[in-house]
Amino acid sequence: MRIAYVVTRAEPIGGVQIHVRDLAVSLRARGHSPTILTGGAGPFVDVLRDTGIPVVSLPHLTVPIHPLRDLRALREIHAALKDLGPDLIALHSSKAGILGRIAARSLGIPALLTAHGWNFTPGISAIPAALFRRIEQWAGPLASRIITVSEFDRRLALEAGLAAADRVVTVYNGIPDIPPHLKAEPDRCPVRLVMVARFEPQKDHSTLLRALAGLQNHPWELDLIGDGPLMNQMKSLAASLGLHLRVRFLGQRMDVDRLLANAQVSLLVTNWEGFPLSILEAMRAGLPVVATSVAGIAEAVSDGETGYLVPRGDVELLRERVGRLLMEPGLRLRMGHGGRARYEQHFTLDQFAARTLEVYQNVLSERTVADPRRRPAGVIVGL
Repeated sequence: MRIAYVVTRAEPIGGVQIHVRDLAVSLRARGHSPTILTGGAGPFVDVLRDTGIPVVSLPHLTVPIHPLRDLRALREIHAALKDLGPDLIALHSSKAGILGRIAARSLGIPALLTAHGWNFTPGISAIPAALFRRIEQWAGPLASRIITVSEFDRRLALEAGLAAADRVVTVYNGIPDIPPHLKAEPDRCPVRLVMVARFEPQKDHSTLLRALAGLQNHPWELDLIGDGPLMNQMKSLAASLGLHLRVRFLGQRMDVDRLLANAQVSLLVTNWEGFPLSILEAMRAGLPVVATSVAGIAEAVSDGETGYLVPRGDVELLRERVGRLLMEPGLRLRMGHGGRARYEQHFTLDQFAARTLEVYQNVLSERTVADPRRRPAGVIVGL
């Protein structure tokens, strides 16, 4: 099967880029032929070339809405897809999802959209949320399938009327396993906390720092991994709260698995999400997770079993939950083991790739039944 992936941007490397990279590598190992189209240049392009995945750079595909540039990006996508002639187009992220569906329809190639969280999810301001909902309602019929990364997002899609129920399917993210030496020791003391998140409005570093300001009688240190426009603001807040000697701002790192292995508790304090890979990475390492209960996070973290869920912006409860874990090594160990078991049961790369491939094959099988002349190589009709 020839699959063209379209991703809006090549920088920075975030959850969407990792999702597409891991999926492309896994499907290539199963005998398929993925090619990735992405906006501009950046570390994502370098990573793909290192793995041997073909990549096409699209100079005009960018995140901000710009009518003239977007029209040029549409032409670039159309020309690249026409040249590649894929059996199927898999679209990831909002801008690529809209433009890619238009190009796919004009070429007569089936397209699937994977929604990594909707731009109208709770937590996003009402006016932009309403605009994005209307855009997705218009573009919904252009996709043969919509894949959501959580049941929460599937319900949002159906409530918004983006597509019929049989055309919206949930496939949970999955990630490759790590070697034994990268598994954490959550019962070790003193406790190192870690949060992997960009410094941007989506994330809520300020609530985390304010919660930790009330736990300074406990021995702990915090690693904040990621960069972004709000980093300096958060550095100033940490200093004003007297946390500057306890908090390390590490920037974007390529050794997150090693940093998690040295931690005892993972945190994700946020305003909105899809189904974050950072939580799966923490569970894979055997860490308890304390996270904001938004979108699909409750489908990954089992509250009271593999970690704790806290309402958005709740400083006091966040402080209480983190404080409990700081004081109880046995609790950290039990929850970490539970998270690791949950990762193995539900969120491995093999499970994720197999379920995604099944959706792809179903779409192509339906197309073949409608027109038997259109039978791409490697697709078993009836799967």
